[in-house]
Amino acid sequence: MNKQMKKYLSIHGILIVLLLAFTMAVWYGLLSLVLVIPLLLVLGVALLDLSQKKHAVRRNFPVIGNFRYIFEAIRPEIMQYFIESDIDGAPINRMFRSLVYQRAKNQLDTSPFGTKMDVYKIGYEWMNHVTFSSLAEPSLVPPTVCVGGRDCLQPYLSSLLNISAMSFGALSKNAVLAMNKGAKLGSFAQNTGEGGISDYHLEHGGDLIWQIGTGYFGCRKKDGSFCETTFRSSALLPAVKMIEIKLSQGAKPGHGGMLPALKNTPEVARYRHVEPFKAIHSPAFHSEFADAAGLLYFVQRLRRLSDGKPVGFKFCVSGEADVRLLCEEMIRTGIYQDFITVDGGEGGTGAAPVEFSNSLGMPLRDGLALVNDLLEAYGIRKEIRLMASGKLITGFHMARILALGADVCYAARAMMLATGCIQALRCNTNSCPVGVATQQERLVNGLDVADKSVRVATFHEKTLQSLLDLTAAAGLQSPMDIERRHIHRRISTTQVKTYAQIYIAPAVQMPERKPLIGG
Repeated sequence: MNKQMKKYLSIHGILIVLLLAFTMAVWYGLLSLVLVIPLLLVLGVALLDLSQKKHAVRRNFPVIGNFRYIFEAIRPEIMQYFIESDIDGAPINRMFRSLVYQRAKNQLDTSPFGTKMDVYKIGYEWMNHVTFSSLAEPSLVPPTVCVGGRDCLQPYLSSLLNISAMSFGALSKNAVLAMNKGAKLGSFAQNTGEGGISDYHLEHGGDLIWQIGTGYFGCRKKDGSFCETTFRSSALLPAVKMIEIKLSQGAKPGHGGMLPALKNTPEVARYRHVEPFKAIHSPAFHSEFADAAGLLYFVQRLRRLSDGKPVGFKFCVSGEADVRLLCEEMIRTGIYQDFITVDGGEGGTGAAPVEFSNSLGMPLRDGLALVNDLLEAYGIRKEIRLMASGKLITGFHMARILALGADVCYAARAMMLATGCIQALRCNTNSCPVGVATQQERLVNGLDVADKSVRVATFHEKTLQSLLDLTAAAGLQSPMDIERRHIHRRISTTQVKTYAQIYIAPAVQMPERKPLIGG
């Protein structure tokens, strides 16, 4: 029997069943519709499947072929709730997600029956404790970090842990409100992301780190170029404590950002100074400068326009040559940014092409160690604070980043989880079921700002407390005392090395110091 004959018989068989269903409904009355209506729906789907030509599975297996697409759509939920173990989920495993929820809700966060980690697996990391009490009394209060170099007139006293860059537009208004109120409650800062400063960033008075991206959203002219006037009006806001120039981000270095048209509502567009309901693509590079010297002069320019607030830049490290060039240009020009944010290639809350998120950009620990060591080698580390972001969730994650040279840590996904994110992996579809990463009003309204702001602040407090506990157990007085020798990594079944043995500082030949004046 050929394909055409099979199709002919299938269609006619469906028509016969439909006729019988209709006859049954007429003969037995309305009660039979309870059985007939579902049957009619199934047969209707079968007719559609047979007539469509886009999906071979549905055409060859009408009705039941649809289950393939249904299961594919709910695959993340099936994996998360029924299949994955506590330690193998991605991008954030269940063990760490549960820890964030427990700390955010101020619930019991201890774990029974020992570690679930394979401590003999290559890559396992730990800190050693001290056997006898240390002479130094450990700190009971997390230290703060002063950000601001020689040319900064308004230095900022920063928490060790702040909210990493996430824009209004990518995040809902309620998520922004909850994070900002949480930052106010916990005395830490919220990075605005490159989407500009919204009223929701200002409503609760939390400290802000204003990020300026390649699209200059919130400080741009109609042609997309940088606007000094609008920049200055926002930079002078009391809530704005620091200004961060985004060169690249870990999720998609060298690619630029993208806001889907569905998320670009009139309100979002107003804050970004763009047209609504259009997909907004940030350029891959800045139009105001094209090299390291140009970046430094732009830093100097923004510092002047903001009346001396701390100015720095964020990037995913592109390689040793670029960092060396930047160090040499700082020495040559005499211009030093107040801070550098190193974003790891494993980071990123925004949507990105798979090739970029998986295979482009230096991971955080490698990039941070390289930047710190080159700044040290060139003798300019004391001029600059280092901030780090890239999948930081626990106190130990912070400890190993501090050991590699960071002064301040950023967290994005952990803060999203504290705000109510359930890792539904729908951030790029405008359909986040808990109202964190969507602009659909119905979904946004489900996120209670009063409740979630307390959770954000509590997670911050509990995470810093866990860092202090680790510090004390290691016999150290302060988290700032953590060094590379304190972090151990298994490199084989029987071999262990410390970070001090793994991350070796590169040698440099110092350039001649001839400061130039300009900008």
